[in-house]
Amino acid sequence: MQLIWLRSDLRLHDNTALSAAAQRGAAVAVYLLSPEQWLAHDDAPCKIDFWLRNLQSLSTALGRLNIPLLIRSAATWEQAPQVLLELCRQLQVQMLHFNQEYGIHESRRDAAVTRALQHAGISVQGHLDQLLFQPGSVLTKSGGYFQVFSQFRKVCYSRLHTALPALVKAPGAQLPLSINADPLPQRVEGFPSPTQALRELWPAGDDEAQRRLEKFSDEQIHYYQSERDFPAKPGTSQLSPYLAAGVISPRQCLHAALRGNQGEFESGSPGAVTWINELLWREFYKHILVGYPRVSRHRAFRPETEAVKWRHAPEELAAWQEARTGLPIIDAAMRQLLETGWMHNRLRMVVAMFLTKNLLIDWREGERFFMRHLIDGDLAANNGGWQWSSSTGTDSAPYFRIFNPISQSQKFDSEGRFIKHWLPQLAGLNKKDIHNPAAMGGLFGVPGYPAPIVDLSRSRERALAAFKALPARMDAGVSHE
Repeated sequence: MQLIWLRSDLRLHDNTALSAAAQRGAAVAVYLLSPEQWLAHDDAPCKIDFWLRNLQSLSTALGRLNIPLLIRSAATWEQAPQVLLELCRQLQVQMLHFNQEYGIHESRRDAAVTRALQHAGISVQGHLDQLLFQPGSVLTKSGGYFQVFSQFRKVCYSRLHTALPALVKAPGAQLPLSINADPLPQRVEGFPSPTQALRELWPAGDDEAQRRLEKFSDEQIHYYQSERDFPAKPGTSQLSPYLAAGVISPRQCLHAALRGNQGEFESGSPGAVTWINELLWREFYKHILVGYPRVSRHRAFRPETEAVKWRHAPEELAAWQEARTGLPIIDAAMRQLLETGWMHNRLRMVVAMFLTKNLLIDWREGERFFMRHLIDGDLAANNGGWQWSSSTGTDSAPYFRIFNPISQSQKFDSEGRFIKHWLPQLAGLNKKDIHNPAAMGGLFGVPGYPAPIVDLSRSRERALAAFKALPARMDAGVSHE
């Protein structure tokens, strides 16, 4: 008997561990419910709900292949070795298969499970699946992990030209087993159910993920470079929740992009090339997790930035979290996050830089808040993005480069369409005033909308002073937009 341990790989197609297990003989799948671990990792309720809905879809698909999906509880990952060992003994499993995950806790969990099962005479096989390249295989000439994306990308390009990762065939139906699939919970204690409106934005299942990928690669990818920064336009793929949960794989995304670009990575459609680069940014941040474990420990990638004198400003933090900063593009973006579980990528950078530079609040506060609300929450991507914006990370924005939210708003939402959608109290303003209602004058401003909580110019100078005061001079860095 082969056992597939599902984690962030909730799909039937192009699933390396699932395919490998099915090729070896009769297979059973298992998923562990770990609510205490999820809480400790700040996983969002909408994300847990998305996992459960995708598990339901996957259980149905596996059922058609006579592969039962079992559900077990391991409140924390420390319990995973014993829970899986008991299941392996019960089912007389010869080999456990899983797709590798990255991060300190994930690595420790998998190592502990491997030791426990191998000690009991059960084979364990980890598979490369959620990345294009095995961490440790894309290194500098001196043998270290890359710290600059452009150099990492160059090596990835050369690898892809010589050996494109192949898609893995879905397993066929096996003979029925005398094992019934377990019912799936509708919700998990500690994670309240999201609104029906949010659920409808993110339908579950790899058929839906494939539909979105095909629609994007057929209709939108060639406009990606020119439209991805405009939040009122449908310029992005919105596949990130499906990638984070493993409902679709980076290999599937890469192959779809190449099909629409005559197999080219570096030439042809600028939109396709730009989107492939975003897949490689995702890859880069996962490699950073492995090569520099401190980023999994809530530490800055650049050690000297641990000395930044972040402000303790709970009222300002709450205003940012609750979309009442008085800066429309910030508040509209935060409203989008709170209501949909997702935020446009350009706006993630804008709101992160506002929190860490204009408010000079520790990036870890923002990172945690995002994880608690994002349906696509992913440690590597979220940490990488926050540390990029706060100038504490690898390849990050230079500390003196601080987005002005008003000019960002004027540039990327010039008509105010995005702002008006999320802040209807401002819908009556013209396209000039909507970006900065405070500049209109008048005694009370716009009824129902707060005054700005910070002066952008003075707060920018405060941030520059805080970073200039660091004991080691920070280099200019390389920007990622």
